[in-house]
Amino acid sequence: MHYHKLRHLNLAHSPDADDLFMYYAIKFGWVDTQNLRFHAQTQDIQTLNLATLRSEFDISAISFALYPFVAHNYALLRTAMSFGEGYGPKLIKKQGKTLKNNFKVALSGEHTTNALIFRLVYPDARIVYKNFLDIESSVLNGEVDAGVLIHESILEFDKHLVIEAEIWDIWSDLNKENLPLPLGGMVISRSLPLNTACTCEDILSKAVKVALNNKSLLCAMLLERNLVRVDSQKLDTYLNLYANEHSYMLSTLQKKAINKLFSLGFDAKFYPQKLDCEDFLLPQEYMSQRYS
Repeated sequence: MHYHKLRHLNLAHSPDADDLFMYYAIKFGWVDTQNLRFHAQTQDIQTLNLATLRSEFDISAISFALYPFVAHNYALLRTAMSFGEGYGPKLIKKQGKTLKNNFKVALSGEHTTNALIFRLVYPDARIVYKNFLDIESSVLNGEVDAGVLIHESILEFDKHLVIEAEIWDIWSDLNKENLPLPLGGMVISRSLPLNTACTCEDILSKAVKVALNNKSLLCAMLLERNLVRVDSQKLDTYLNLYANEHSYMLSTLQKKAINKLFSLGFDAKFYPQKLDCEDFLLPQEYMSQRYS
């Protein structure tokens, strides 16, 4: 018998229902993690973006828009990602409000995908960054003229608020190819041995598959433990949007969408170089060749 020393890894994800859903198959012990032990913590997505810039975690959820800034330290994982398919974040304002060119807007973080897309089409807007849970109230109390709602906030908001624009519609106008909207993905540190990184990707992809195959049970357990911010009906709706069969394994179309996002950011001089995400994925053939 060979003794394999346990390797402990720090994994960070957001407290949003889709991230919890895709990770908790591991937390509940439904997936064999082999000699790896994941120590998870939850933070809002912009906090995770900033932590990834500082290389704080072995594995982390991030906004896809952040990736070109961390590509030298992190590889992209092919699993546990969230895309919009005809939906996404919403720019909201008070009913009857007319927005001027330089309207004041609350966004959920400088490095979020919705912030990048917003800045492309509203270059004169005055941006303030807030925790996404505070954006709706900031619009209601008049601190800002508008705000972009993300995560579960898009499902229901105050009756005095109306949608000014859908980020999905803006994205569609920009990409002109009906590509899915790349919102959040997972990255893994390049400081890890390649075989460990490949094993992590395999474990995480299995966790997503197990979660999808046992959705009802997993949702019941998340609700029972008060781990999500929504009721059972909204949880089901939200997971159908952001934690679904398209979250399991990165597709050719999704890669094309990520590259379009990177291209738009580069053309707007947000990024110093234009990346092809294919060059930043783990080499899938490594494990089979290593043991052949």
